[in-house]
Amino acid sequence: MKTPVVSVIIPTYNRGIHMRRSVLSVLDQTYRDFELIIVDDASTDNTEDIVKDFNDKRIRYIRHDNNKGAPAARNSGIKAARGEFIAFQDSDDEWFPMKLEKQMHAFKEAASDVGVVYTGLWRLDGKHKTFIPSSSIKHKNGDIHRELLKRSFIGTPSMMVRKECFNKTGMFDETLLRLQDWELVIRLSRHYKFKYIGEALLNAHLIDDSISVNNRAHIQAFESIIMKHYDDFNKNKHILAKHYFSLGVFLSRNSEVSRARENFSKANRLHPRNPTYMTILILSLLNRHLLNLVLLAYWKTKRVFN
Repeated sequence: MKTPVVSVIIPTYNRGIHMRRSVLSVLDQTYRDFELIIVDDASTDNTEDIVKDFNDKRIRYIRHDNNKGAPAARNSGIKAARGEFIAFQDSDDEWFPMKLEKQMHAFKEAASDVGVVYTGLWRLDGKHKTFIPSSSIKHKNGDIHRELLKRSFIGTPSMMVRKECFNKTGMFDETLLRLQDWELVIRLSRHYKFKYIGEALLNAHLIDDSISVNNRAHIQAFESIIMKHYDDFNKNKHILAKHYFSLGVFLSRNSEVSRARENFSKANRLHPRNPTYMTILILSLLNRHLLNLVLLAYWKTKRVFN
């Protein structure tokens, strides 16, 4: 069998009701030289039956005996991949037909130090539709390491990566239940340049029971990433202060006021001239109810973490 140029990896866990749309959006790509590796992370629903119904020779099905999480499932796919390039899809999202074709064209025109080509996406949350990355992101091409330290703006389903990059940077951090895409691209951007295709080439659906809406998982992952990449964050005190403040907001929303206050204090020490950090720190000391009202208003008007 001919070795495919691209390996597409879909991790899935009990997403049988959603994944048909996702798989079809891969099989309907205008670029055809790919294999599709579906890694079933020990689903208990009808996922395996749905995969078999497609009856497409490009599909390879791998099943975990125990549930290990999406990062581990993606890593299983990377290890099994035969392609020179790896693209990631999620089981509840959908690609537009020319996504792979445009990414492969971008790689053919790119310099050899470009390790990642990523695209824009539409994030769909009920009736709300948001374009990612936002216009506030100033540097989207080339060396974007510093920009990625500020915030997460590259979704896993929008990325195509040279497989060789994982040999140098490592694969997904399997300890993270959230933000593993951000942590990975921080590492990738230390060694490789990125190329951005400035149009949305997929829809990312926010599902109510998705891990992406789990606030506790977000807090744990955020704390872990700050510690893991502390030296990089600490090179710019304002970036580190922003992350401590963001972490404080998430902790406050999770009713962990004492820990939230600790992070507001860290942000204020790193950036004492920021009036927002000082105001929120004072409110966290004096009036918890007012703090929650102010943070709710802040949350609605300005996303703390993109």
